Amino acid sequence: MKANFDLLIRNASIVDGTGAPRYAGDIGIRGDRIARIGDLSGARGEVEIDLKSRIAAPGFIDAHTHDDRLMLSSPDMAPKVSQGITTVIAGNCGISLAPMPRPVPQPVTPPLNLLDEQGDWFAFPTFASYIAALRDKPPATNCPLLVGHTTLRVATVEDLEQPASGAQIEQMRSLVLEALEAGAIGVSTGLFYEPSIAAPTEEVIDICGPLQAFGGVYCTHMRDEADRVIDSLEESFRIGREVGVPVVISHLKVVGEKNKGRSQEALSFIERNMATQPICIDCYPYTAGSTVLSAHRAASSTRVIVSWSKSLPEFAGQDLDAIARKLGVDQEDAIRRLSPAGGFTSGWTRATCSAS
Repeated sequence: MKANFDLLIRNASIVDGTGAPRYAGDIGIRGDRIARIGDLSGARGEVEIDLKSRIAAPGFIDAHTHDDRLMLSSPDMAPKVSQGITTVIAGNCGISLAPMPRPVPQPVTPPLNLLDEQGDWFAFPTFASYIAALRDKPPATNCPLLVGHTTLRVATVEDLEQPASGAQIEQMRSLVLEALEAGAIGVSTGLFYEPSIAAPTEEVIDICGPLQAFGGVYCTHMRDEADRVIDSLEESFRIGREVGVPVVISHLKVVGEKNKGRSQEALSFIERNMATQPICIDCYPYTAGSTVLSAHRAASSTRVIVSWSKSLPEFAGQDLDAIARKLGVDQEDAIRRLSPAGGFTSGWTRATCSAS
């Protein structure tokens, strides 16, 4: 008997992603397309898999990743596909691997070093050249890409503690246009991070100018997720309004013990603004974070565990408080000695992370 399908998955518990209850069924696949779902007991496949009532579902989308380099260095994407993730959105928090039209600074400017601390992978002068590399050796996942504002600043601005000049803004804007023409889905910012703290709202609005014509999105790791969370939300929404594009707030949270309970205030503020402009949020379900170590981030956390340190690697895995005592210095001086470094920070309650 001739096979009806190239692959036949039998006895699945199907969760189809529509919100409907799971149901029992079979899945017939021809080539790279699902050809039929239902009772296929009378059919056969070249290859058949009996799931024995285990779940079959569409691939999951990881909406917030920093997989820009991983897709090139480990294209099997085992950390993601092993969890059922088939699409990763990269280039978040203002950090993208491209474009880098000049040699990346050494040591690599944090937080760009989260992608590649040596700097060898920042080898793509244009966004198109980065996409060409991905197409040459495709990763196992799909990959919508954002172009990062911090990357653009590092590529064009000489003094990162200052706002960009008019000429530098024009250069960044042209790089955004090139990225969108190459296939980027939008621009991300990390106004929370040191290389972009000096960037005024107007700088971001200007460089995001090309987004509307391409149907792009503005995605942001906001300037402040603690005491000034409402101000930062308003800044993010203003950028979306003036550029004329949807806004995505990355990993929404309210940080700091004294801000406990303010997530409800933040959510209400977001909901009111959703009535007048397109806004989305994402969040994660735990009360800690991992990022580049800095004094101002440590100050808003009740506990900091150093995850890595370039200058003092022997302290990896230890509490910042304990390290400071061992060194005989305060936390701020300890961070200076440890840097460049990263850390796990905590200090948020379940209530302040309830934006799900």
